Amino acid sequence: MTPQSQTSLTSYLLGNLHCPSCVAAIRSLLADTYGDKIKWVSPNLVTSVVTVEHLSTIPGIVQNMAKTLEDVGFDVCAVDSSRDSTDQSVTVVDQGDGNLVAPQRGSGFEFFSWLWRPMSSPSQDAARAAHLKNCHSCRSGQDHHDDVSSSIQSPVSPNYQASATAAALDGVVTADGAAAPSGPWRATLSVGGMTCAVCTNTITNEMEKLPWVSRVVVNLVANSAVVDFTEPDREQDIVEGIQDLGYEATLDNVQDLGRDSEKQTDAREVEIKIDGIFCPRCPDRIYATMKSFGTKHVDVLNKPTINRPLLKVRYTPASPTFTIRHILKAIEATDPSLHASIYHPPTLEERSRAIRAKHQRALLWRMILALIIAVPTLILGIVYMSLVPDSDPTKHYLMKPWVSGLSRMEIILFALSTPVYFFGADIFHTRAMKEVWTMWKSGSRTSLAQRFYKFGSMNLLISLGTTIAYFSSIAQMIAAAVNHDMDVPADRFYFDSVVFLTLFLLAGRMIEAYSKSKTGSAVVALAKLRPNTALLVEERAGSVVTAQIPLDQLEHGDVIRVPHGASPAADGTILTGESNFDESSLTGESRPIKKIPGDEVFAGTVNKGSAITIRATGTSGKSMLDQIVEVVREGQTKRAPVEQIADLMTSYFVPVVTLIAVITWIVWLVLVQTGKVSGEETDTTSGRIAFAFQFAIAVFVVACPCGLGLAAPTAIFVGGGIAANHGILVKGGGEAFEKASRIDCVVFDKTGTLTVGGEPQITDSAMLPEGPVDVPETTILSGLKAIEENSTHPIAKAIVAFCGTERSSADLEAVEEVPGKGMKAAFKSSELNIAVGNEALMRSLDVNMSDRTRSTLETWKREAKSVALVAIEKDSAWRLATIMAISDPIRDETVPVIKALQQRGTQVWMLSGDNLTTARAVAHLVGIPSDHVLAEVLPSEKADRVRYLQATAGGTAGSGRAMVAMVGDGVNDAPALTTADVGVAIGSGSDVAISSADFVLAGSRLTAVPTLLDLSRVVFRRIKMNFGWAIVYNMVALPIAAGCLYAVRTNSGAHIKLDPVWASLAMALSSLSVVLSSLSLRSGIPFVSFRAKRVGA
Repeated sequence: MTPQSQTSLTSYLLGNLHCPSCVAAIRSLLADTYGDKIKWVSPNLVTSVVTVEHLSTIPGIVQNMAKTLEDVGFDVCAVDSSRDSTDQSVTVVDQGDGNLVAPQRGSGFEFFSWLWRPMSSPSQDAARAAHLKNCHSCRSGQDHHDDVSSSIQSPVSPNYQASATAAALDGVVTADGAAAPSGPWRATLSVGGMTCAVCTNTITNEMEKLPWVSRVVVNLVANSAVVDFTEPDREQDIVEGIQDLGYEATLDNVQDLGRDSEKQTDAREVEIKIDGIFCPRCPDRIYATMKSFGTKHVDVLNKPTINRPLLKVRYTPASPTFTIRHILKAIEATDPSLHASIYHPPTLEERSRAIRAKHQRALLWRMILALIIAVPTLILGIVYMSLVPDSDPTKHYLMKPWVSGLSRMEIILFALSTPVYFFGADIFHTRAMKEVWTMWKSGSRTSLAQRFYKFGSMNLLISLGTTIAYFSSIAQMIAAAVNHDMDVPADRFYFDSVVFLTLFLLAGRMIEAYSKSKTGSAVVALAKLRPNTALLVEERAGSVVTAQIPLDQLEHGDVIRVPHGASPAADGTILTGESNFDESSLTGESRPIKKIPGDEVFAGTVNKGSAITIRATGTSGKSMLDQIVEVVREGQTKRAPVEQIADLMTSYFVPVVTLIAVITWIVWLVLVQTGKVSGEETDTTSGRIAFAFQFAIAVFVVACPCGLGLAAPTAIFVGGGIAANHGILVKGGGEAFEKASRIDCVVFDKTGTLTVGGEPQITDSAMLPEGPVDVPETTILSGLKAIEENSTHPIAKAIVAFCGTERSSADLEAVEEVPGKGMKAAFKSSELNIAVGNEALMRSLDVNMSDRTRSTLETWKREAKSVALVAIEKDSAWRLATIMAISDPIRDETVPVIKALQQRGTQVWMLSGDNLTTARAVAHLVGIPSDHVLAEVLPSEKADRVRYLQATAGGTAGSGRAMVAMVGDGVNDAPALTTADVGVAIGSGSDVAISSADFVLAGSRLTAVPTLLDLSRVVFRRIKMNFGWAIVYNMVALPIAAGCLYAVRTNSGAHIKLDPVWASLAMALSSLSVVLSSLSLRSGIPFVSFRAKRVGA
């Protein structure tokens, strides 16, 4: 291997580097020309820079590579070579829209960076002038070469790459800038250029061939991909791999899955964009300003440079004394020319929206071209040929031979169709060629056999159809020009078909693209709920003032004002004022919720009453709305198992259609050659060939794998949006919808799910039921309170409230939790030991209870109350000290929800760790049969009970077992939620329960459970209907296009056949109908759209 010191990095700025095909051509060209003399080639489409690592010992290699690039048509505008291949400096250019772009790392174009910047504006000139007044270095014109290098090569983070990639890698950069491998990692990308399920299969299959890739999910509707990989620093390989397939790929985010469980801190990391850096001294002055905060714990992760004016810091906010606002003001105070603002890279949805818009613009311009040309083509090719009589002098002039056997009409139609073929249908040709080139290129991982039976996409079918129509017509023209006596009828040319084929296909794609963009708007709609600014309430000079600030400058602990009709800028707790809030956008609850001081309010809700002030508790990125957005986004990456059927069918679709088209052409050619089919169209050899071609073209054009690929994802996206509107967050994606549509049994946890769970109360108690124990009651209560303060269980909170203001006179020495039974504790300053829990814990400690005590406990349990018992250890023996009854109110909606589920034919069970008597009493109150109660279940046993129900509850006809849904809220429900076929978590429950669930009820109301099951059934029925329509369409359309009905005649004696033009229209309408079918779910049309049934109405 060549030592690092013998290699160099050379960067070439190309003036005409436009598309991924240019990237592939450059790589191939340099690799073929220079072989082992170059180590790697990295063209960058964004910056038009090609960076090459090559041997530095080859004389003239830099100039030779430039000449090689120029010889094949690339404009080499600038060249920069660095002997040090470890140089990581970058140039970042502000495009004027707030986005920063940069050349590939190591481009070395600092000298040319000024040429790349937009022309300076008057404001920039004024800022530069202000800077000169405050910067002695710039005024004196001293040479700061060393300072330049030091500022560009940050000592804090020397490996920082271009801004787009750096922003994506924020989650895996440590304080010293070095990558800290952990893994595995998950890369989220925006992908452009996908048109059908074959495209997603192509990307998925190619990525899965990489040994370090463990999971790939490509979403056609969202124009995105998620790739899990196990080796560090592979994100750029993923991007380049997708780009090599002919698709656009942009890295959005890289998440280190190995660090998900790390403890969250209050520290905040932000990237600050600084405008007005004009000299190498500015970064050092900014860095010194940050260090001056000292005790405020501001860590500079990345220093800004002239070429990359981005400062990344980590700090711990302490509002109002220290916030991001203080940091921004300090930066701007460093120099009057500086302006600081928080920098946000584009989100995945923004990039996806930009990709869709770019694709729609490309289709629109081509459609306009085709439409303009289609007008004269319609007049000449159809009106004059079919409707105008032959005696018309104009028609005679156009149709009679002009040059050899060619008529003026044929030449005009050729001239009209040529720009449409090359500039209208080029979008199909280029993608088809890239697909074929990727499969057959040197180094392709596709096996030789697969290249013949798994290839192509819808683009290839369309390209083949229009190409055959165009070039077969040219062949007819050549034959007529060569044979002077040959008179070719006009109906044997397909130039008009090329125009109308392209027009209908582009129009269909345009409408389909627009419709698809309407299916995946759930995340975008949720993100729009948050305001862009906040009304900050501050105390200045003894008076309270209100100032409007950008949302991203808000900190935890800030006091903000929420006026009438506005949405809180962040989650928070009300300080002053009372109001009603509309929370329907988050929870689906249609009734306004009254809020008083101390209550929580959430970003995305609307204040319907008077103005209030709140203290921010969940700022941008950490609010309930952000969590909902993340859950919805996560659900959109998970595919339904039924989509695997579509993947299998579409992977073989193009080869099968190609085979059918070839067979169709051969069969019809044989039929006309043998005289089985005769007529004016088949009286010559060229006529017979053209006659057979029209059926093959129709087969190519009418076939549509798009409907198969869009059947499931569009319905799932629309269903996810509808679910979000009803306060249901779909974490499990399509798979969760599919399973929920087949649920036979719903299991509810008792405490916190069927009951309120939040604030249970001690309703009955008895101190010393078995007589004195020589311990003061106050000691027992204070010790009991000290124990229960270590637990977050609702009953523990009730006991703490019952103990009141008692304080322990001794510190806890040790607390032992007995799973499913209770807790035991010992104290440092005394020999007193206390145990609190259920009857099982008392039995394990051999605590004696009289019949009277047992009778009291049974009475409480029959009243649907939970019981807690307290025992103390005295003289090595445990004695009963206190018994308590805890009442947990049943939710208002529990009874109607249970009834609604049972009316749908769904079994309802209750799972509880409480005693059997209490559990059955609660079940009786809510309408659950006593034989459907599973009580006294330890947390570790809940998953086993779910498996028991899956095996014994009885499934629908034909299924091997019951499909079970589990609804719970606590940490102890997490194993059961994971084991169940469908886990449903209450939104107010624990984070562990929510992370284990497939669905989350954001509003924490059980009325969403029947809605969830109904919606799942409707969504899955729509998926099956979409699949059925797509399959039936292809099964019917392909035989008709192949001419199976040609023998049937109409009343006028004409044969029934599908013209290629009408075949293209049918294809466009077929995929469009699938998208519209999914969109109709939210249309409000009776019997077509989804309407949630009122529960308990």
